[in-house]
Amino acid sequence: MIRKIIHIDEEKCTGCGLCADACHEGAIEIIDGKAKLTRENFCDGFGDCLPNCPTGAITFDEREAPEYDEAAVKKAKEDKRMEEMKHTHHEGGCPGSRMMQFEQKPEDTPVMAGKPVSRLGQWPCQIKLVPTEAPFFDGAKLLIAADCTAYAYANMHEEFMRGKITIIGCPKLDAVDYSEKLTEIIKNNNIKSVTIIRMEVPCCGGLQRAAEIALQNSGKFIPWQVVTISRDGNILD
Repeated sequence: MIRKIIHIDEEKCTGCGLCADACHEGAIEIIDGKAKLTRENFCDGFGDCLPNCPTGAITFDEREAPEYDEAAVKKAKEDKRMEEMKHTHHEGGCPGSRMMQFEQKPEDTPVMAGKPVSRLGQWPCQIKLVPTEAPFFDGAKLLIAADCTAYAYANMHEEFMRGKITIIGCPKLDAVDYSEKLTEIIKNNNIKSVTIIRMEVPCCGGLQRAAEIALQNSGKFIPWQVVTISRDGNILD
């Protein structure tokens, strides 16, 4: 059938992954550093990905394409959710992904000379691996951090992770839409506040957008803030 569907200009594409994050149907993937429309029947033609592309690499086409398959999209989302649950279940999946809650040190625990104190409160911490419901989320101040921030900002544990439950991800490398999972985490748990820490680079905006969408879709009013870290390790105003 002839219908409206997106076209991706690979010459303009930088592989930032923002379009893949914005595509709730999972029609776009990042392959070999370029965005590709891998499943035409998953593209609904609404173009949520267009305004997220910083280089204008995505446009609409009117051309022959398979009909949008809503049932297949729903099944793919459910399969993805079940796969994530399998990897985080206590009885299965990778042993390194099994859920653990650490005894939190008091927030005023001093940092001894030469012996920094870890403020990580749970395992796993990757957004892709963490369960959507867990005891450590009850009453938590949630920190959603881009992977690189902990390497760029020297005092991450003391200034940001202390007293919070930390989950991390990279929207460019993971090439997934975090918004659905973050929505479930915020909706299904008693989250007290949300802090989003991202790098200044454009592709990191995908993490911020996913968190903002999740906050909106959760239906809850929760205090939140965004902190941006520069590539040379400073907090930007």
